Amino acid sequence: MNTTRNPFAVPAVVAGYERWYETAGRRADRLEKALLGRLLGRFPGTRKVLEVGCGTGHFTRWMTSRGLQVVGLDLSRPMLREAGRLGTRGCVEGSAIDLPFPDRSFDAVALITTLEFVEDPVAALAEALRVTRGGLILGVLNRRSRLGRQLKGQGGDVWGAANLLTPGELEQAVRDALAGRRADCFRRTTLWPNWPYASPLPWGGFIGMAVKLA
Repeated sequence: MNTTRNPFAVPAVVAGYERWYETAGRRADRLEKALLGRLLGRFPGTRKVLEVGCGTGHFTRWMTSRGLQVVGLDLSRPMLREAGRLGTRGCVEGSAIDLPFPDRSFDAVALITTLEFVEDPVAALAEALRVTRGGLILGVLNRRSRLGRQLKGQGGDVWGAANLLTPGELEQAVRDALAGRRADCFRRTTLWPNWPYASPLPWGGFIGMAVKLA
């Protein structure tokens, strides 16, 4: 993840990060990927993707398995080392608010549970918009949801540092970053209690949004 108050350099967090997807997070992983796949489908012809805040490369490897050419970027060297150990290729070290790529380098840019850990989400979104030709794929944990309240209540190295967003706050941050540029925005939420599908309602635990540039 990309932040100046980075909890993802803590060895225990790095060691346990990927294990969560294989244990308590298996349902969340399945539902998040289903929604993210739907968002990717709104960018037909996409080949080259940047994932900002790739961490251990969990979603980088998933997008690669879908036939995409994916570059992962993260500020945390320990997370990038773990990503390499797990077989993630093409990862680079860098900051979300100062991306080391020329303008319009990628068909799409993904930020998945990254905006919660940057000091300036609008600046990170503006940088992502600078380097994309097509638009953004966003995944954000929802402060308005029951899951969001549970996570913030846990505190600790990760959730104590997180700044969760509501759907409205995410939409406003996107508008601010677009700075008048036109885009088609599609939003759904998932991780509903006892409900396996994404919904347009704003209370699911995970917000997925596609921002397709006009």
